[in-house]
Amino acid sequence: ETPILQTPLLVPRFVLQELQTIADSSDRLKRNRGRQGLDILHRLQQCPQTETKLYDSQVYNVQKAKTVDDKLVALAEHLNAQLFTTDFNLNKIAQLRGVEVLNINDLTNALKPVVLPGETLTLKIVRPGEDANQGVGYLDDGTMIVVDGGRNYLGKTVSVLVTSVLQTAAGRMIFTRFNGLLT
Repeated sequence: ETPILQTPLLVPRFVLQELQTIADSSDRLKRNRGRQGLDILHRLQQCPQTETKLYDSQVYNVQKAKTVDDKLVALAEHLNAQLFTTDFNLNKIAQLRGVEVLNINDLTNALKPVVLPGETLTLKIVRPGEDANQGVGYLDDGTMIVVDGGRNYLGKTVSVLVTSVLQTAAGRMIFTRFNGLLT
């Protein structure tokens, strides 16, 4: 298959080293994050639609930079490359230095299905909500759905009617009301 990206996705060796350091951490949460990062990198390398290459930089400005973020921005400047990131602060610093940034969170949000009040959804209620009568389910993309009147249907697939959608800094939440039992 032909790669989707016209140029390869470069993963600097110093990023791989940082992921390995985090994956070797004694802190369980950091260790899990590092391992997840290594797993994602491995999946990217296996994906036929992208050409992913490890990149060793011998650029002075990159080598003298102290933090991984500074090194990434310096390398992107040197290569006149786009920077792909989920890191809000790295995104802002790179933009201030004139580096073009693709924020992966923005891309993810753009690809999420649009859900509007009045629409009907089907989902499985997987846990109780915060209020006494609520249940919670999730869309395939991980969006949380709060179901008013859904607490009694834990483990069941139900029809729900969207009543409102709330976009927060942490993501999107969809509020619904129970509309009928499906299974």
